[in-house]
Amino acid sequence: MAWIHPISGEVEETASVLGGKGYGLVVLRRLGVPVPPGFVIGTGACRAFLRDGRFPDGLDAELTAAVSGLEAATRRRLGGSERPLVVSVRSGGSVSMPGMMNTILNLGLTTETTAGLAAETGDPRFALDSRLRFLSGYASAVFGVEPESLEAVAREVAERGDGDEETRLADVIRGVEALIGGRPGGSVPDDAAEQLEPAVRAVFSSWDTPRARTYRELHDIPHELGTAVIVQAMAFGNRDDHSGTGVAFSRDPNTGESVPFGEVLFGHQGEDVVSGRSTTRPLAELAEREPAVWAGLLEVLNRIEEHYRDTCYVEFTFEAGELWILQVRPGNLVGRAAVRVAVDLADEGVVGRREALLRVSPHHLRHARTPRIATADASDLLTRGLGACPGVAVGRVATTADRAARMAVDGPVILVRPHTSPLDMHGLAAAVGVVTARGGPASHAAVVARAMGKPAVVGAADLTVDVAAACVRAGGRTLPEGTLITIDGTGGEVLVGGHRTATATTDSHLRRLLEWADEVSGDDSDRDEAERLTAARAVLLNT
Repeated sequence: MAWIHPISGEVEETASVLGGKGYGLVVLRRLGVPVPPGFVIGTGACRAFLRDGRFPDGLDAELTAAVSGLEAATRRRLGGSERPLVVSVRSGGSVSMPGMMNTILNLGLTTETTAGLAAETGDPRFALDSRLRFLSGYASAVFGVEPESLEAVAREVAERGDGDEETRLADVIRGVEALIGGRPGGSVPDDAAEQLEPAVRAVFSSWDTPRARTYRELHDIPHELGTAVIVQAMAFGNRDDHSGTGVAFSRDPNTGESVPFGEVLFGHQGEDVVSGRSTTRPLAELAEREPAVWAGLLEVLNRIEEHYRDTCYVEFTFEAGELWILQVRPGNLVGRAAVRVAVDLADEGVVGRREALLRVSPHHLRHARTPRIATADASDLLTRGLGACPGVAVGRVATTADRAARMAVDGPVILVRPHTSPLDMHGLAAAVGVVTARGGPASHAAVVARAMGKPAVVGAADLTVDVAAACVRAGGRTLPEGTLITIDGTGGEVLVGGHRTATATTDSHLRRLLEWADEVSGDDSDRDEAERLTAARAVLLNT
């Protein structure tokens, strides 16, 4: 096949063709890790689509053949009234761009197949919930329906309080269908096969959205690369009480400590975790609730870290107690965590000292000594959440991304949101820190802030962001937009006003790394830390 490649350990194409996510899934298959079956539409097809405004010649036929292969592998049929095949459609550029492009889950659920899924599982509520999730994702990706409009439909039905849960889900489904019907050409095909092509087009097109372009410009990612599209059989984290979804780092991304770190949501699908709209649970709760899944996840993390010889990040789902890995990538830790991991891996014999030095850049050193709030009166505490990216930031409250971008011209701002989405990218770029009322350490706000090295506090549960009134409320207090606040991305505190900071003067891992650097450079004179590391890296890169 010219455009489409199976998710198979035998595939030889690289991330430039398969995208980082698709290539990672191929690596997982080689390692014997459980991955849902599927296929990858390569980045070349996206480039051709964006250039010509249509699918390249041959892609339609390849897509039909790939779906047939997936049906054979799963013994299910797309659009089947019995044992229907349901798939996810995800983006995956060659360089990770978390949350910047479109995803559609549960594609293939029509009126008929939803009834078939309900009959197969004996759970109409689950089938309706999955159908609603599909329609919401499709409405957003294909028709540009705003998340707020979708949330308003659900809120209106909930406030009416009519009927049981199944009745309410059916009412929300009708409301979302009505929203879609109000858009030009607005209808969702009730033929499962006809749903796939518009979904693939929407993912291709999301490569060129303003938020994606902003992210690439901030991270020096070329605009011409394009995204792959990954189509896989669904693993349903919303299936039952023994199902769920989560994300995990093999080591703590904030400190570098060698303990698994992440979050989990029971009875949910992956978008609920990474969007930040839901309040997650610490990853360790998985050990208590689903010990077999936990044991499998630990084995996977160890196997992947051994392969990459570095911290890794995975997204996972478990359905009825069965674990599936949906994504893997290097952890890409920064600051103090990057220093600790490099030193620890050298101590463990995984890498040599020279490689450890090359893994830490002078940029990492700028964030290696994490500042904390020195002293603060208890009355200054506005709220407390979860520290998602270490550091202290001081700035004025901005309650929308647009206002943050405008206000940043006149001085530092803190973006304060219920949660963030890719639509907030310009505000995140303009702000010196971010606070969200919902979400956990792997939410959109946390991941983007960590990539940018900006302090972040997430999951401040008692925080209310009133965009219309341009204020925030917490702890019985109301702060108008423009109020100065201080946030600590380590401890999770949000304080009113500006506050002094203190920086740790000793870090054993950093001290040892710099001693290694002096040995390599042959210079142990008193110099700036960045100069010591730069001198050692220059020697290593030129030998």
